Amino acid sequence: MGLFEDEAPAPAQSGPSLFGDDAPPAATAPAYRVLARKYRPRIFADLIGQEALVRTLRNAFAKDRIAHAFMLTGVRGVGKTTTARILARAVNCTGPDGQGGPTPDPCGVCDNCVAILADRHPDVVEMDAASNTGVDDVREIIEATRFRPLSARIKFFIIDEVHMLSRQAFNALLKTLEEPPPHIKFVLATTEIRKVPVTVLSRCQRFDLRRVAIDELMAHFSRIAVAEEVRISAAAINYIARAADGSVRDGLSLLDQAIARGAEDGGEISGAAVADMLGLADRTQVFDLMEAVVAGDAAAALRIMDLAHERGVDPGILLGDLLGLAHLLTRLKSVPALATSAALPEAERTRGLALAGKLTIPWLGRLWQMLLKGVQEVEAAPDRRAAAEMILIRLIHVAELPTPGDLVRRLTEAGTASGGAAIPSGGPSGGVRAVANGGSVASAAPAPRALSFLDVVALAQSKRDVMLYAHLRHSAHLVRFAPPVIELRLEPEAPRDLLPRLGAMLEAETGRRWTIALSHAEGEPTIEQTERAAERAVRQSVTDHPLVQAILAAFPGARIEALHAAPESEALDIPPDWGEMAPPDESYSEGAEE
Repeated sequence: MGLFEDEAPAPAQSGPSLFGDDAPPAATAPAYRVLARKYRPRIFADLIGQEALVRTLRNAFAKDRIAHAFMLTGVRGVGKTTTARILARAVNCTGPDGQGGPTPDPCGVCDNCVAILADRHPDVVEMDAASNTGVDDVREIIEATRFRPLSARIKFFIIDEVHMLSRQAFNALLKTLEEPPPHIKFVLATTEIRKVPVTVLSRCQRFDLRRVAIDELMAHFSRIAVAEEVRISAAAINYIARAADGSVRDGLSLLDQAIARGAEDGGEISGAAVADMLGLADRTQVFDLMEAVVAGDAAAALRIMDLAHERGVDPGILLGDLLGLAHLLTRLKSVPALATSAALPEAERTRGLALAGKLTIPWLGRLWQMLLKGVQEVEAAPDRRAAAEMILIRLIHVAELPTPGDLVRRLTEAGTASGGAAIPSGGPSGGVRAVANGGSVASAAPAPRALSFLDVVALAQSKRDVMLYAHLRHSAHLVRFAPPVIELRLEPEAPRDLLPRLGAMLEAETGRRWTIALSHAEGEPTIEQTERAAERAVRQSVTDHPLVQAILAAFPGARIEALHAAPESEALDIPPDWGEMAPPDESYSEGAEE
């Protein structure tokens, strides 16, 4: 943004007043304008952090390819409405001599530029869709497009927060937005681009205004502080830029507040003063707290919490700062070259890199997860301070424990040294791997196997007969399996044609007739029932294992989410021996029901 005034002062009164007085009334002091208005960009070059937008619009002016409708999207305070006003001035600028044409660098002194800057140009209509959401509001705009501009070259309609329009309002706008008169241009702005119908987006030239980087915000705020003749420390500027979260307007509002607060001794505005204004913990304090957690020093951590409480720092914000530091340390651990980045303050570059060197990625990942859950607990707790302190104590306790990987490795090594058995693994589809007597795993070489009922069910799956496959698993109890004879007891929900379909599938696969008999005997459990029972048994055996019990005891609140078979325990994929069939049909007793 440029460093300039965006509004001209009111003209001085000359001559007698309205009531016949010869002397004009005493001049009143001009109303104070906040920094966000005072340093609002007037030309595209003043926009910061939006290089792609500026380059595209400059090229559009150079090639005379200015679209009739624009969609500007981005978070609050990045310059959407400001860009729309600059665009209106650029298109309608006539130059200082009144003879100029559209230009990406409006002069700011012609009648159109001055009127648009003062928000009083009759041909630049701004509508807030948040308070004008109905179809009648849009119809007023559509009706106004019929008339030519009063004094400008092009009439502009700027609709802010356009996503707030109703569905009927969007539908009413579509036709005019697609084919507006040649003297009309639309600029739509929104913070919620996903709520805008695709039919509207397809009729606009879209620009995504990005969040402004922290270093760009810091440089911009520093320039404004110099222009305002305000002494403010780099740490204070850094706090403001971080709190702005990419929004120029939010940052300028915070800078305005910091200047109004002033320095306690009349000197430089310090980082501590701004942190206190924002309700943040001092960055040094956050590092001290992290070091206390890493060292397992509960007394030091609680003492820092007490100091933060005395300064009025919210416990949730303090944990949030600790969460952000955990993320920073993880990045420094993963990419040490970040420590040389100019965007990082001195504390992050020095203390952050030193602290990251002492920690491991698994430890930081565990810290992140616990802090993330802890912040949620603080928000829901009736006593936020007590909840935050309990979370810190929990973190300190866990910091002294080995990681889950270290614990498993230690217990496994201890079990192997004493000749014990390792943890069982497996599930309904796999066996259990036994490791004993030094930890060797015995495996037999694959051999041809006999046909089973499971192979028949698998055949139905491979043939993609979904109905047959599902009912064989859920509704069929195996009574007898002696190929080519199968006896089954069916559940009431099984379809009537289940047995004929099964026989036809097997006959097509083997080339011989099968006898599929319906039986009233109890038979075996269904395949689904067998798998559930096996899964419960394996889960129970895993839960009862000493190694698992030790892990659950070491990490309170941990639980078994899922079981996975070890690779060695997976069933071998040996095809069934369909060729080796039982004796021919004639050797079986007749009378079985098909």
